Amino acid sequence: MEQASIDMFRNVFAGGLALLMMATVYTLVSPMLAGDKTKKRMKSVLSERDTLRKAHLDGLQKNNGLRGESNGFVKNIVDNLSLERLLAAPDLRDKLMQAGLRGSRPLQLFYFFRLALPIAFGIFGLLYFVILNPLDWPPFNTIFAMIASVLLGYYAPNIYLKNKAGKRQAAILPAFPDALDLLLICVESGMSIELAFGRVSSEMAEGSIELAEEFSITTAELSYLQSRRQAYENLGRRNNHVGIRAVSTALVQSERYGTPLGQTLRTMADENRQLRVLQAEKKAAALPAKLTVPMIVFFLPVLFIVILTPAVMRIGESFAS
Repeated sequence: MEQASIDMFRNVFAGGLALLMMATVYTLVSPMLAGDKTKKRMKSVLSERDTLRKAHLDGLQKNNGLRGESNGFVKNIVDNLSLERLLAAPDLRDKLMQAGLRGSRPLQLFYFFRLALPIAFGIFGLLYFVILNPLDWPPFNTIFAMIASVLLGYYAPNIYLKNKAGKRQAAILPAFPDALDLLLICVESGMSIELAFGRVSSEMAEGSIELAEEFSITTAELSYLQSRRQAYENLGRRNNHVGIRAVSTALVQSERYGTPLGQTLRTMADENRQLRVLQAEKKAAALPAKLTVPMIVFFLPVLFIVILTPAVMRIGESFAS
C-alpha cells in the first residue's frame, strides 16, 4: 500500500513537471509565432472608412427593398426567433463598442449566447443537481441550484462584456492624457483635426493599441461622416469614462461655437492628467486596507512562531531535565 502511494506521488510529480515544461516551452515559443499584433489590429481598423461606406450602402439597399444574403447559422437563429426583440438589452450596441466589439456579428452572437447559455446551464443543472445529485442535497436546494445555473447562463454575456470593457478602459486611460498632448502639438503645428487624429493614432500604437484603434476610427469618421460633431459624440459613446466624455463634449462645443481648438485640448489634457493622478492616489490610499488581511493571514503566524519557538524549546528542555 505504501509503495503504491509512492508510485502515485511520483506519477503526479512527473505529470506536474511535464506540464510545467510544456508551459515554459509555450511561453518561449508563443511570441515568435504570434507575429506583430499591433500591425494586425491597426490593419483591422484602417479599413473603417470602407466599413462605414458599406454600412451606408447596405442601409440604402435595405430601404429600397433589396434582399441580402444570409450571414450564417447564428444570424438565421437570431432573425427567425426575433431574439433582438425578445431579448433586447438597453444600450447594447454602446456596450459592445466599449468592449471593442464592432459590427453586426458581435450583436448577433450576444443574442445567440443569451438564448443558448441559459438552456445549456439549465440542462447541466438538471443533470448534475437533480438527476445525479452527488452532494445529496434536499429537493429545495437542488431546485434553487438549478434556477441559479439558469440565471448565471442568462447574465454571463453581460458579465463578459462588462469585464472586457473594463480591461479595455484600463488600457486606454493611462495613455489618454499623453495622446491629448500629442494631439495638441499636431493641431498647433497647423495640421487639420483629421490628420492630427491619424498621426496620434500611429504614434500611440506602441503604447496603447486600444487607444490607437479609437483614434483611427475617429479619423475615419471625421473623413466620412457629414458632421464632425457626430464623430466626436461617437468617440465619447465608445468610451464610457468621465474624462473621455468630457473631451468629446468639449470638441463638440468647440466645433459648434468656434472656440480655439488648441486651448480646448490643453485644458482637457490638464484635467485628464489630474484624473490620472487622482486614480493613482485612490489606489495608494486603498492599499493599507487591502494589505490588512494578507498580513494577518501570512505574517502574524510566522511572527508568532519566530517569537515563541525559543521559549517553547527552553520550557521543553527544563521539563526534560
